[in-house]
Amino acid sequence: MSAKQQLESLIHDFQKKRPLRAGSLIITIYGDIIHPRGGNVWLGSLMKLLTPMGVSERLVRTSVYRLVQEGWLQTEKVGRCSYYSVTGAGLRRFQQAFEHVYTLGTDDWNGSWCLVFLNQLEPETRAKVREELKWLSFGNMASGVMEHPRFTRHELVPLLQEWGALEDTIVMQTQPLEQRSPKALRRQVKESWNLDELGFRYKRFLEKFRPLWRELSTNDNLSPENCVTARILLIHEYRKVLLRDPLLPDELLPGDWEGRSAKQLCRNLYRAIYSRSDAYLASALENASGPLPGPAAGFYRRFGGLTDDNPTDTKIAEAKESA
Repeated sequence: MSAKQQLESLIHDFQKKRPLRAGSLIITIYGDIIHPRGGNVWLGSLMKLLTPMGVSERLVRTSVYRLVQEGWLQTEKVGRCSYYSVTGAGLRRFQQAFEHVYTLGTDDWNGSWCLVFLNQLEPETRAKVREELKWLSFGNMASGVMEHPRFTRHELVPLLQEWGALEDTIVMQTQPLEQRSPKALRRQVKESWNLDELGFRYKRFLEKFRPLWRELSTNDNLSPENCVTARILLIHEYRKVLLRDPLLPDELLPGDWEGRSAKQLCRNLYRAIYSRSDAYLASALENASGPLPGPAAGFYRRFGGLTDDNPTDTKIAEAKESA
């Protein structure tokens, strides 16, 4: 099979999902493509990006409308054209998750935990905050108590304020422990997060995208537009798994943790196709002023640094060894 055939298989798998969550895919597009280029785009440009994945214009319109109603996007009308950008609240909700997508490693863990006590909240608000925290990969430590090893109280306070829950939520930051008791912590981690399910999701991601990676070194026939589609699906599927991952320190993870290989594969594939995809995006996307500007400088720091050249077959083969 060729790389293009592998991409067609990925598109087919995406189209089989029910319900087809176009709204989540649009958030991926904003995080990966639109936000680094100023953050505002014409609705027609979104349709152009989603059409190769079998997402109808009607579904794009419906999904964008829902994202506006849910506070993710805001709209601006210029004549008969609609332009959409991420709201400040929407940006705060997904920014940290996208930062984790493009970061190769994680900072050393100092042994501290962020604990959130929800018992004082009204039932409806408690359910809402719990869902928001789960979206941020918090685990359930006990009834009404959620935990995270990397989130800090400083990061969480503005979010709680935005959710209208700050005054009735107790947030604590534990002191780092010299004796971390890995055995006890591993037991607690297994109770707080379903690592077996998370590992399975990483394994499924690897099974989906490794065939495309192999074909890039032997039969790479992807056009620039194909590379955009592959890039969107790659980041979308990886992001969905990563959202559930609290990025636990290595000492609390199984030795054969699939998340490490998934990160390497995502990085390698992204580096192999981003340059060609950007060539297409430069001509395909518009805002009210015309073509979208090029990506900000921070874009090129993704995955430890992006180069302007497409990888040669040799570089791909070398990187494949690490995936």
